Amino acid sequence: MCEFFVKADPIQYEQRSRTVRIHGVLTSIRLENMVWDILAEMAEEEGRTTNALIALFHDEILAHRGEVPNFASFLRVTCMRYLQRRLIKSEREQQQPALAPVLPLPALRAPAVRAA
Repeated sequence: MCEFFVKADPIQYEQRSRTVRIHGVLTSIRLENMVWDILAEMAEEEGRTTNALIALFHDEILAHRGEVPNFASFLRVTCMRYLQRRLIKSEREQQQPALAPVLPLPALRAPAVRAA
């Protein structure tokens, strides 16, 4: 199992700093390239830019907790939770029994009228 992890492309875990504007204030966030990629994927799903998504996360955690002690760690955990949720959803979809195909009902015929 360890081989799977140690053979990861080093570029994925190389850190990169980006400047993000949150409510007009520029701040620098240093994250691993893979985390930036996942944030970009999440932003695309939400129809937002990565910066807009990060600003939204900042606002939401601030409203929920009242402070943001380690925002970079929060973003990393958010990405892991996103991937975990996606995996669980995929597993559930695979476990759903396939629906039986809908077959057309036979045409109803009017009862035959007998001659008396």
